[in-house]
Amino acid sequence: MGVLLQTFYWNCPLEEDQEGMWWNVIGSRLPSLKAAGFTALWLPPAQKASVIQSMGYDPYDYYDLGDFDQKGGVKTWFGSSTELRTLIQSAHDTGLSVYADLVLDHNYGADGLELNPLLNQERPTLFQPASTLFPRNWECFHPCRYESFDEMSFGDMPDLCHRNPYVYAELVKVAQWMIEDVGFDGFRFDFVKGYAPWMIKAIAELRYLDKAETAFKPFCVGECWDDERTIDNWLNAVNAFIDNPVSAFDFPLHYRLKNLCDLSGYSVRDLAAAGTVMQDYPAQAVTFVDNHDTIRDASTAVLNDKMLAYAFILTHEGYPSVFWLDYFNYGLAGTGSQMGIDALVLAHERHAGGTTDVLFVDDDLYIMQRNGYGDQSGLVFVLNNRGDSWLGAAVTTRWPNTSFNAIAWNGRDQNAPQSKTTSETGVAVFYAAPRGYAVYIPTSF
Repeated sequence: MGVLLQTFYWNCPLEEDQEGMWWNVIGSRLPSLKAAGFTALWLPPAQKASVIQSMGYDPYDYYDLGDFDQKGGVKTWFGSSTELRTLIQSAHDTGLSVYADLVLDHNYGADGLELNPLLNQERPTLFQPASTLFPRNWECFHPCRYESFDEMSFGDMPDLCHRNPYVYAELVKVAQWMIEDVGFDGFRFDFVKGYAPWMIKAIAELRYLDKAETAFKPFCVGECWDDERTIDNWLNAVNAFIDNPVSAFDFPLHYRLKNLCDLSGYSVRDLAAAGTVMQDYPAQAVTFVDNHDTIRDASTAVLNDKMLAYAFILTHEGYPSVFWLDYFNYGLAGTGSQMGIDALVLAHERHAGGTTDVLFVDDDLYIMQRNGYGDQSGLVFVLNNRGDSWLGAAVTTRWPNTSFNAIAWNGRDQNAPQSKTTSETGVAVFYAAPRGYAVYIPTSF
């Protein structure tokens, strides 16, 4: 499916002294990102929020991308509408897709209080955006006359009621405008636990026409931050009788990877056990190490040895997402070497195809093979969780009489793993460095 880059982290415009300029910052990186092998970008919410200095998860005007002087300025914290559209077009010219972060659950920054007669209480639900598009009043929000049950609220932000036909129709129009006019290629849906799956289903199933007036199906992924059962149930609900299946972020795998990287004595047998989206629905799993939310709390952030986690998601099935902060700010790109994310992205794009077979696993050592598909050769991946020595095991691969070279590796010993040749039955001993990994590929590719 490619490799996705999350192009932001919390307060990034302020942290990097680029307030109102973030779209240009991303644009300046496009050539290097394409050269590294990335295929898509996930942008932060582009709509004008309740205040200018906002990451956009409190949307106010869905049609203000930095065009109108409201909420403290014309530009959003990330830039102007023209700069956003230029970024999207430049990404497309470079060969990269661009996904919008779309917040459908709640709004914030109302222009006034209104009496909600169902509560006999005043609430901040009057929205009169400068775009004049999609104005809202109390009937657009829970509690309202259209629905007695609200899935889940997000803090104290007024919660949109999608069963109101007006709200439903307007949100579908927003999605259509973002694809057909602004130029986005898909959506990351924020906080999908806050509303019913049919709202996303409607957006995913809409028959779009892109700017070339050709039929287009957007990529869609939901943030269902919960356990495997809840995510699976959500995927089953949203994807029932649909011709454009929606994906979900693999939070269960994220927590396993955190344990791998941060927990002493963690058994890598857990990596092969059931209980992740990647195993249940590999074609709909978006795998990740950290994101803008998890990184903010030590209980959810991956704090140590992150390359172990990136090596895992970039060799396994699913659609891997790389986090901007890790790639650029924490220096994990490793451009020009075999020991960083770049080498793993190359391995993913050229070799990590086909189904997965776990060839060996115990508490300290995990070896798997990707069987290859089409132009992707397949690979052998070795993960060594022992901190004091190289570790390997004899495994039977699908490749008899084949030489293998390591194309990506890292660990406490950064020497390159030795080349291997399998026997006539496909057997060889594959190693990885202490607290490290190695990615081997058949040398004929």
